[in-house]
Parts: sequence; structure tokens; C-alpha cells
Amino acid sequence: MKPVNLSEKLDQFTSHWDPHVIADYNDNDVMVVRFQGEFPFHKHADTDDFFLVLEGEMIMDIEGGSHYVKEGELFVVPKGVTHRPRADKECKVLLIEPKGEPNTGDTATAAPKPRL
Repeated sequence: MKPVNLSEKLDQFTSHWDPHVIADYNDNDVMVVRFQGEFPFHKHADTDDFFLVLEGEMIMDIEGGSHYVKEGELFVVPKGVTHRPRADKECKVLLIEPKGEPNTGDTATAAPKPRL
């Protein structure tokens, strides 16, 4: 057991939409990721999707509208809701997902989740 420095972990990569696992929490992956541009619309049938903006600002497009999520704010997308995160400028985000959950909701199109 030891503290995890989120800034140090984020400094280890510069790619966008490329989540990296930094810790385990029960049966979940705790990840950091950089957002810029648009991620495809998708949904998770069996789990909610958790986003905590660490730096910058993102927009969460969901059925029926868009929500600005600022630094220090979190957004939870309920399971089964089609959504798309996007960011005009780079933002840094902490994600929590069940282990094995594909980030696109589909294993065929999901990004790998390397561990830092």
C-alpha cells in the first residue's frame, strides 16, 4: 500500500482516449486518461460510467442534452444510457470501471487498459 500521485501517473503518457490503470478498488479499475476531441457515442448495458475531471473541462453528451463538467466535478452516466465524452481542449480525467468492462461498451472496439 502506498499513495498514488495522479499528476505523476498522467505525466507518463500524452496520448488521448487511452486509459491507464493506476489502482484497483474492489473489482474495479481506477484509471487516468487524457481527453481531447470526441469519443464515439456508446453505452454500457450493465454498469454506470464514472468520470471525475481532474484538470480542464469536458462535455458529456447524453440522450437529450449536453453537460459541461468542470475541474473538480464528477459525472456518472447510468447504465444503458448512450453517451459521448468530448473536450475542446485537453482535460485530464479519473475513471472507475468494473474490471474487464470495455471503454466503448464493446470488446471489439475497446482500447487496451495498460497498468502504470
